[in-house]
Amino acid sequence: MAKPKELKVTLVKSKYGRLKSHKACVAGLGLRKMHQTVTVVDTPENRGMINRVSYLLSVEEA
Repeated sequence: MAKPKELKVTLVKSKYGRLKSHKACVAGLGLRKMHQTVTVVDTPENRGMINRVSYLLSVEEA
């Protein structure tokens, strides 16, 4: 079976002072601190969260 595609997501702008739903998306991706990088599976759910808060993130294919 093929390995699922993954994305490296980094929080590059602060989540403070943002909309509650945007903070929830950042938390849902597993990001807690500035410049923290996490690897997430490329699913439609994760893509939706990334698209909503794309102005706070840096995304690369892992």
